[in-house]
Amino acid sequence: MGLLTAERLRTEYLDNPLGIDAATPRLGWIVTSERRGASQAAYRLLVATSLQKLDELEGDLWDSDIVETSETQHIEYAGYELFSEQKVFWKVQVWDEQGVEGAWSEPAMWSMGLLGREEWRGQWIGWKNDHKPTKESPKPNVYLRRDFRVGAGVKRATVYATALGLYRLYLNGKRVGNDVFSPEWTDYHVRVQYQTYDVTDMLREGDNAAGAILGQGWYAGYIGMYGFQKYGMDPSFLLQLNVEYEDGTKESVTTESRWKTSYGAIVSSDLQMGETVDARLEMSGWNEAGFAEGGWSPVDVMYDYRGWLVSQMSRTIRVTEERKPENIRWLPDGRTIIDLGQNLAGWIRIALSGEAGTRCVFRFAEVLDASGELYTENLRFARQIDTYTCKGGGVEVFEPTFTYHGFRYVELSGGPIKIGEVTGIVVHSDLPESGELVTSHPLINRLVQNIRWTQRANFMSVPTDCPQRDERHGWTGDAQIFASTAAYNMDVSAFFAKWLVDLEDAQQPTGAYTDFAPFIFGPKTEFDNDFTYTHTASAGWADAPIIVAWGLYETYGDKKVLRKHYDSMKKWVDFNRKQHPEGIRRDVPQYGDWLSVNERPFEEVIAEFGRMVSHHSTTPYDIFSTAYMAHNAKLLSKIAGVLGENEDRIIYSALFERIRMAFVEQFVGADGLIKGDTQTAYAMAIEMELLPERLRSSAIERLVAKIEQAGGMATTGFHGTKSLMNVLTNAGYAELAFRLLMREEYPSWLYSVNQGATTIWERWDGWTEENRFQDPGMNSFCHFAFGSIGEWMYRNIGGIDRDASEPGFRKLLIRPQPMGGLTSASCSYDSLYGKAKTQWSVLNGEFMLNVTIPANVSAVVHIPSVEGTEVLEGTSAAKHAYGVTLIGREGDHNIYRIDSGTYCFVSLLPK
Repeated sequence: MGLLTAERLRTEYLDNPLGIDAATPRLGWIVTSERRGASQAAYRLLVATSLQKLDELEGDLWDSDIVETSETQHIEYAGYELFSEQKVFWKVQVWDEQGVEGAWSEPAMWSMGLLGREEWRGQWIGWKNDHKPTKESPKPNVYLRRDFRVGAGVKRATVYATALGLYRLYLNGKRVGNDVFSPEWTDYHVRVQYQTYDVTDMLREGDNAAGAILGQGWYAGYIGMYGFQKYGMDPSFLLQLNVEYEDGTKESVTTESRWKTSYGAIVSSDLQMGETVDARLEMSGWNEAGFAEGGWSPVDVMYDYRGWLVSQMSRTIRVTEERKPENIRWLPDGRTIIDLGQNLAGWIRIALSGEAGTRCVFRFAEVLDASGELYTENLRFARQIDTYTCKGGGVEVFEPTFTYHGFRYVELSGGPIKIGEVTGIVVHSDLPESGELVTSHPLINRLVQNIRWTQRANFMSVPTDCPQRDERHGWTGDAQIFASTAAYNMDVSAFFAKWLVDLEDAQQPTGAYTDFAPFIFGPKTEFDNDFTYTHTASAGWADAPIIVAWGLYETYGDKKVLRKHYDSMKKWVDFNRKQHPEGIRRDVPQYGDWLSVNERPFEEVIAEFGRMVSHHSTTPYDIFSTAYMAHNAKLLSKIAGVLGENEDRIIYSALFERIRMAFVEQFVGADGLIKGDTQTAYAMAIEMELLPERLRSSAIERLVAKIEQAGGMATTGFHGTKSLMNVLTNAGYAELAFRLLMREEYPSWLYSVNQGATTIWERWDGWTEENRFQDPGMNSFCHFAFGSIGEWMYRNIGGIDRDASEPGFRKLLIRPQPMGGLTSASCSYDSLYGKAKTQWSVLNGEFMLNVTIPANVSAVVHIPSVEGTEVLEGTSAAKHAYGVTLIGREGDHNIYRIDSGTYCFVSLLPK
């Protein structure tokens, strides 16, 4: 029972991945034990070419021998060189801190992909079409097929497939894989991802057939917010099916000129506009062997792709949940409104029956207006409309293939039809959920769920801003402030690693990062008689690569991601240094503290600061931009230190100091007042360590006074809000931070919850009782930026944080704060090293904390207590408990160091 065991073996953060292209992949596992103080002292890795060799304890690819270390993550494969398509099996044995040998783990595996362009033998195929797409009539979807023969004795069959556009693949009439929207969004000018599937069991001796449907997707459809955008005009498809026989012979089926093509029942599809299906055009058996191809045409062999073909090394987009409607309302005019009870990203699956040719129209919306109708003005150019034409003859099921919507409500019109079962299909990047938080306050619990649902709806290959309107960009400023919350909710290790590649692909030759990635050039904008491309190099947005990369290091201990993007990050910081040699950024236009609340009449602000402010940010741009410029220099100095680039560490540390001094000289008065005098200005300056110690306390006092003067209200926008809550808590004003969290009046987090929100709104005033709906031009009801409060709640309510002395949650800081009227909370976080749990309650002045620390992890625990009273662990004094060491006392907390295991602390709570 107490033996240390290795579990959850992963390769490059993934479970048994197929077709990876990392030459020396990193391996990791967790260790488990039920006893206190259990930790790993050594491991032995075996990596083999077969399960049989692994069973025989023969590591013919690599035997690490016994390695004395407690590390269980980022163990780089160091065996024989691997080749394309190689299948690799591995397992691990661990020894505990007492030298006791554990059992071998269950085996895990990975396979290598096609490691060079010369390995690809197929041609890109498709069907060129001169149709000029409109929002009402996107290009038609293309169907592709080919029959082929397979011999007897198949040992292994692997498909490698990708598209410029989207594809849905079939073998012998059955769908291959369960991914949706493959390949996922990249800058197709630079790279496209391929997917790998083991299809050994899908082939049969004799006649077989492969079929694929192509969608426009991100490649040739409407993406972004500029109207019709495209990387190319027509989707194309590339496939290679490699078959290995028992006798050692091999053969390949590839895409080439012998394939045939046609149009079919999916008349058209677009990610933003919707999908049109005419079931009368269904071709039964089109993806099976022996189908009569009369009327099908030869495919067009398309241009060869000149970018990088790379393996998908992140978790795919999949259907993750199905939901039944909470309410269905039939209207007198024949329309039906379906309420799923939850705002989400995905689509609906519906059973219906009608006469042949009966047309059904599905419209999607997040909310209803005052009359109970769908509110769609905030969709802007996007349609979010699906259309289905019945084939007749009984019950039919409609479910789209190449579109998704952001919605809670669906309006069905057309007919007459009969409706059967209706199901909401939830779709997003299938990331393992890692965190959970439940409190004694139902509104806080709903807020936690709203944040999670917003993340689910917007983590769609890239971290999009919203899933409903004509945008859905990977906005950098939104993502960088939410990244830490995202990591508490889900395992985002591979997801953000993929997106950092997108960010570097979008980086301009000057070194400037773009404001979203993958990047799409929009129209030129005139500013001060100068035309410039927008959405590049904006402070707080273009700074995201450094912030996100550093966050991945802090959360997962990932040095490789820092090294991979180090030169790119240096180019960005050096770009700013050259552009602003005096250490102050005054360039406009900027975004600033986006969607903040005006603290005084805007006319006064604009009269004082001119073009340095806007209705969206009354914190002056030069304050905001300079703060971020300093912050990035400081982070880059830390990154250089981690990577052993000591000369750079000194250079960028000095750069930070120079910008900080310029900031103070230009913007901060002798009394600590900061230019603009906004809550955000103080919060950012304090959190980013821009103020000298002599001014810090006065700045904090001014920040607190401004909150109180506003009636206990936060006026901060996207970026300032995250800084505000951290600064208040760290400066000893946690009670005030909890008051802001618990506030139910506008503006606040709980105001939207009380209005029935099931996701996070883009703006504090998306809808108010006084003004109703905000400007529909920018009013998403599913936007995660203000959900960055989630990180703060996990750390301060749940009480689970990492110890700053070491990255990756190897050392934990456990410090729940029983404030804000909360009487209990339970929290868990499943890190790379295992699941930590807390459960606390307050009853009759007594505080009880149950805490579980995973094996191989230690923690520092802060227990609030009355000085001079005994803190118990179990039934004895905590200071004498096994696995517990009293460190000291800080304020009204006793501080203990604990080993792994489960503990129960009881104390008298200070009043």
